[in-house]
Amino acid sequence: MIFGRGRFPAAVADFESAVRAQDADAAERAFERLSRGLGKAGDHDLREAGPRLAALLPDVPPGPRAVIAVMVGACVERGADPMACAAPVLAGATEAFEAAETLCERWTAAGRGALPGHDGEGLTDEDFERIGFEPVMAWQSLPQFEMACVAMLNAPSVRREAPGKEELRAAVSRIAEAFGDTFKCLVHALDVLDDEPLVAIDRATGAGFALRMSGVGDNFQLHTLLAGVLIGGGHLPGEAPSAEAVAVCRDRPGTTPTTGSFNLVGADGEWIWNEGRPSDIPVVPFGDGVRLVVIDPPPYRRNWDAGRFFPGMTGELELERVLSAQESAALLAQVAESVH
Repeated sequence: MIFGRGRFPAAVADFESAVRAQDADAAERAFERLSRGLGKAGDHDLREAGPRLAALLPDVPPGPRAVIAVMVGACVERGADPMACAAPVLAGATEAFEAAETLCERWTAAGRGALPGHDGEGLTDEDFERIGFEPVMAWQSLPQFEMACVAMLNAPSVRREAPGKEELRAAVSRIAEAFGDTFKCLVHALDVLDDEPLVAIDRATGAGFALRMSGVGDNFQLHTLLAGVLIGGGHLPGEAPSAEAVAVCRDRPGTTPTTGSFNLVGADGEWIWNEGRPSDIPVVPFGDGVRLVVIDPPPYRRNWDAGRFFPGMTGELELERVLSAQESAALLAQVAESVH
């Protein structure tokens, strides 16, 4: 059956009415129509549907709740207001991670070995009785909630202003630290920095630069953007990344091969690995405190595909000013003192 014009909004309205009335049969029928029609709906209909579906999440049963959250994420990706959608999605995810923690604890206490798959592999019918229906359903829903939350966190407004981020981070961290299931994409998205000051100092020349970064998902992206600003901008010598490599690290879709321009070292003397995140870079007492990287020549040739860890997130790195020679020297002295 062709999901024609107007049918998706009708399915949203029917699902909304059924959930509010707690009519399980009607909600299931409307849910099926929503699932069939999401991919065929127009942008306008999705923009309208996102906040309405998000508002229903607390009243949707545990089974379909994460699927509705993913639908909300799809609506946001097609233009729905992320701030109007984010709070219920983040809260639903936090509730799911907290309930899933019960499964992890009871599974481990029973000596069952490795945790079951989120797809249900390793679970038995008896587990629903021993562990509880909601913890099992919550465990299975975590990858979907991760996907939905990342869609919300792609928006700078959500990262800066949406309530519930810290509660979600704590819930995810407890499972990751105690049971080893890391949810890397969600952890990275929650740790993305915005309007974050960064100081870079070239060890060879002593030149220092005050920059500000937002929406940078990993240090591969940071490395390329930093080289684009400093080498591409004529402030430092070296091999600059191509304009295309810089663009795909900002907002252009896709990836492109690039070569590393330098080696980055933290204030503690440790290498800043490209596989890490900007939030891992140590802070030094300069002004109100800034993350500092020392630039050294590359010890060997590194190649990778430039792009964004989060394709839906715009990355920004702007040069604010060139530091004075005295400022740069003082910071390099701090680095030398901390290393020794």
